[in-house]
Amino acid sequence: MKTAVSVPDEVFAKAERLARRMKKSRSELFSNALAEYIARHAPDHVTETMNQVCDEIGEADPFVAATSRRILERTEW
Repeated sequence: MKTAVSVPDEVFAKAERLARRMKKSRSELFSNALAEYIARHAPDHVTETMNQVCDEIGEADPFVAATSRRILERTEW
């Protein structure tokens, strides 16, 4: 899909240099950057990543786990 966006001159110049250095087209660079931004800010992705980390480090002390769970349940996301 094609779209037009406004980008500050300084950001555009930096993107041009990076695209040349990486031997990518400007479109590919912007597309990759947007995909990464979306992935980092997607709530499900963040939750999945946190769950993966928790699985890797194993179960915490039962008291710590219960307390953490209560705090997280009261936290507005």
